[in-house]
Amino acid sequence: MARNKRPQAADEKRDEIVAAARKLFVEGGFEGTSMSKLAKEAGVAPNTIYWYFGDKDDVLVAVVSAVLADVLPEYDAIADEPVAARVLWVVRRLTELTGLVTTVHARVPHSPAVAEWHTFFHWLTGSMFRAELEAVGVSSDTVDAEVAIAVFTVEGLLMHTSDEREQQAICEALASRWPST
Repeated sequence: MARNKRPQAADEKRDEIVAAARKLFVEGGFEGTSMSKLAKEAGVAPNTIYWYFGDKDDVLVAVVSAVLADVLPEYDAIADEPVAARVLWVVRRLTELTGLVTTVHARVPHSPAVAEWHTFFHWLTGSMFRAELEAVGVSSDTVDAEVAIAVFTVEGLLMHTSDEREQQAICEALASRWPST
């Protein structure tokens, strides 16, 4: 049963639902989290979720967007580190969310909202790598391929289990492909 609470602004209520979903999706997985379980965790009636989200995939998009919003400002603090250290930091920071990465990939063929978010994520990470690579003089003839290699490397590290030593070696090997990174 929903808990009685003080009146809240819509964005505050939505944020509470997203926080509850993030917790449940990380702990029990996307498939293991029913909308009724989410409603209970968020302290709302089940139909309340649908006032804020069209479906469970929209909730997933809100969760991964919130994760990204949390990580990007933190990234600024390490922006002067060597590229291998930054890539490794991203991988380590997102490792706890590996299940979400896998879920996003599984949901892409079934959900236009998730597919759109996934495309945006590739564009964002690709843009960051592109700026980095162009700044160090990677040829315009190969920069697209190098960006794809970098994005796929990060995704691969998030989707496949590896220890920290292996992650570090992969990030260093990736960075060694480029001049003066």
